[in-house]
Amino acid sequence: MTAFVLVSGGYTGGWLWRDVAERLRGSGAEAHAVTLTGLGDRRHLAGPGVDLETHIEDVVQTIDHVEADEVVLVGYCYGIYPSAGAADRRPDRIARLVHLDSPLPQDGYSMLDQVRELMPPSPARERTLGMPERAEDGWRIPAPTRAEWLENGNLAGVSPEALDRLARLSSPMPLGPCTQKLRISEKVAALATTGIFCTTGGTADIAALEALVASGLPMVQHLTDPRATFFELATGHWPMLSVPDELSGVLLSAAAGEGRRLGTA
Repeated sequence: MTAFVLVSGGYTGGWLWRDVAERLRGSGAEAHAVTLTGLGDRRHLAGPGVDLETHIEDVVQTIDHVEADEVVLVGYCYGIYPSAGAADRRPDRIARLVHLDSPLPQDGYSMLDQVRELMPPSPARERTLGMPERAEDGWRIPAPTRAEWLENGNLAGVSPEALDRLARLSSPMPLGPCTQKLRISEKVAALATTGIFCTTGGTADIAALEALVASGLPMVQHLTDPRATFFELATGHWPMLSVPDELSGVLLSAAAGEGRRLGTA
């Protein structure tokens, strides 16, 4: 049986995966949605000491409590950072690491470091880099309001009802996980991987990644491994809310090793 561990991004929690987890379980798979410390229904555990190491341990503990021999680990947005850290600590348990509309984490870089160095100029980049200035008491970033989600969240395809739920359940984000540098080894790059690009309003797709590989950029060369596969979803940044059926199908296909490989038609 395929076991999925689903890690959401900032301001959200395991609740974000409700519709996708239901569909994965309906297909016969296991689905375990992680709520990171200080977020979602664990927001009461937030504090200035919560950092990336805390969130990595959250994911490690979930993996350790899954009885399946191997898991498909899915990191969404910021969630790819604790997912990569956990994969580095439990590589033998990871059948595939899935990057869901997320960056490609690098050793020695925090999330904000990568945004600063790699994200093209845009209002989203400036808003992300402004997180430390918006932090209350120096460590807690307020959750976006409904209007802020609508303006800045790339919510293409998300229904008004789902937007209401996102705004209602969003929690403040601890700053520490965004600024602490990730430490990972070559064990992460050696894993089978899948990248899923959400192309409506997004800044990356398979063609752009192929161009980066062709340019010789070292950080992406391992993605030419035949075990690395890629998918595109024609939706905004919240596919678990906008297209849960399509996303569930793509995750199941990814678990089976399917998808586009770089350099193929």
